[in-house]
Amino acid sequence: MKLIEDVLIPKNTGRAFTLRKGQHIRIIGQSVVDFVAFNLDNLRERFSQARTKANQGKIFISTGDKLISMFNNVMLTIVEDTHEGTHDLQFGMCSGKSLPILSQGGYKYTVGEENLPDHGCWENLAEAVKPWNIAPEDIPSPFNIFQTMKIDGRTGRMEFDVFPVKERPKPGTYVELRAEMNCLVAASACPHRGWGLPIRFQIYEE
Repeated sequence: MKLIEDVLIPKNTGRAFTLRKGQHIRIIGQSVVDFVAFNLDNLRERFSQARTKANQGKIFISTGDKLISMFNNVMLTIVEDTHEGTHDLQFGMCSGKSLPILSQGGYKYTVGEENLPDHGCWENLAEAVKPWNIAPEDIPSPFNIFQTMKIDGRTGRMEFDVFPVKERPKPGTYVELRAEMNCLVAASACPHRGWGLPIRFQIYEE
């Protein structure tokens, strides 16, 4: 595989990339990455958390599993996953408006409202896809890479499993996906002031 792009995304910022069918994207990091995808040839077709779970009969996906669109088409395949935890398909994304709510909702997102970022992943993704004229309300719920959640099978209660910081992924941890169609993908690096770190995106082609 030939490396054709290598980009570092700072904490609490977003970036969009175009992928041609057959290209690979590798996401390397130690904090949560909110990842979304659109059909580059029809931007109204986008990633679906619901179809990805229902069509594969699971709420956690890893190597060999697919990211599926709202039109039931396979968009990307996970070809390698070195994360020792699971990734999230339940939580959605944070935003400037939701951060105070999350902080008060038992998620231990941060300590004290004075430490809350003024924006989050929704704003980052909206800014990243703005050149393609995608409205903020059309951004789908993301595939939350490296976001390991504890989910109670009886009550359905969700808790983050990323605190304390010592539980973050090991250095060099990555997820690699292969594009099964021409895609526009976008990602946001976690805004958390204690947890968030830059993330690295690499694009490869054969």
